[in-house]
Amino acid sequence: MKIIQSENEVFERDKKRGFSVEKIYKTGVERKFKAKSFFKAALMIISLSFIFGSMLGFLLMSNKNFFGADMNQKLGVMFSQNEKEKSDSSRQQIISEDSAVIDVVSKSSLAVVSIMISKDVSTQSNGNPLDQFFGIPFEDEIENKSQFDGQDSRKQIVGNGSGFLITTDGLILTNKHVVEDEQADYTVIMEDGRQFLVKILAKDPVRDVAVLKIEGNNFPILTLGNSDSLQIGQTVIAIGDSLGEFSNSVSRGIVSGLKRNVNAVSDFGDTERLTNIIQTDAAINLGNSGGPLLDIRGDVIGINVARAQGAENIGFALPINQVKRIIDQVENGVKVSVPYLGVRYVVIDNIIKQQAGLPVDYGVLVTRGNKVTDLAVIPGSPADLAGIAENDIILEINNERITKDNQLGDIVTRYNVGDKIILKVWHRGELNEVSVKLQELKT
Repeated sequence: MKIIQSENEVFERDKKRGFSVEKIYKTGVERKFKAKSFFKAALMIISLSFIFGSMLGFLLMSNKNFFGADMNQKLGVMFSQNEKEKSDSSRQQIISEDSAVIDVVSKSSLAVVSIMISKDVSTQSNGNPLDQFFGIPFEDEIENKSQFDGQDSRKQIVGNGSGFLITTDGLILTNKHVVEDEQADYTVIMEDGRQFLVKILAKDPVRDVAVLKIEGNNFPILTLGNSDSLQIGQTVIAIGDSLGEFSNSVSRGIVSGLKRNVNAVSDFGDTERLTNIIQTDAAINLGNSGGPLLDIRGDVIGINVARAQGAENIGFALPINQVKRIIDQVENGVKVSVPYLGVRYVVIDNIIKQQAGLPVDYGVLVTRGNKVTDLAVIPGSPADLAGIAENDIILEINNERITKDNQLGDIVTRYNVGDKIILKVWHRGELNEVSVKLQELKT
């Protein structure tokens, strides 16, 4: 570290070293001369810098094209260029995704239809013919709408739903609960206002799916995607006839969950178990039922089916892969059929195991219901023919374990009518394997 000394301290120091007064004076003069020279040089450099800087500033202010370019653009904004590039990149990503959504909606909306439900007032019941899952009441004002296209004046629109075209000759997918009322008439309304009478080709007895037909050709269609490849967090788009008032309403969100199992309840108290379905935070409103859930490419990955009561941004859609077999059956002229086993059961878990003193904590216990008619095994059913009895425990189907998240009914519906399956059954203290031939579920 350097220490600054006064001139007197320097004189006394040199005197102690034996320097003569002349030498000391001479040395002091040289020091002062060097200091003055250094000071003058420094002052000159500072002055020249000030003069040059002033001139340069004057030139820059008086001529923005100095050196052939605006120096403010070349020098003044260089410090923020990296930040600007980052901001532009982020903005471009947002714009790209928005553009993709806009493009999907523009192309897909033409194939999304409104389904109006009309009914003779004299035969209309107080209940709503359109099942609204989770106990959501249908809007009262819909019942007061005037009828369209001069139909019988006694007819009124009592409900609505959505659907979408999947073939150019008029096949439409929607929910079964949209067209559940056999006493009602159904009319499809296209985005351009055209109206078509509907023929119901098939209803899935288990899944909430129906296939409709309208007469015509060269209809716009949607492409069916692959719901098995869905990832939580990916962007999805829902389109439908919200509240029966706003046709082709669009909502955007993400996949919030996969393989959800819920029990849907209609206004009539009927329940339907929906398994392995898609959860989304895209708004699913009344009237959206039966409309498509699309990915960012515009492919259908689900059919909007329900929303949770008393909650926001919790909607559900049937995975499109669950529906493809039904479409194939309709297109090939094969009757839509669903296999069944024919047993009433309780799913076993740790609590049921302890309460009933069972030897296992998985599978299903074959048991009767509360009513006398609620038999444990339906007479003449595949299970009855295979010798399944009350209090048996069915553990596996074709080596696939039955659990709360993978229930017996869910497994059976993955097979076809006529298929043979092997059940692993705990019967009166013994483990047996039983062969069962599946039959068609009658509705």
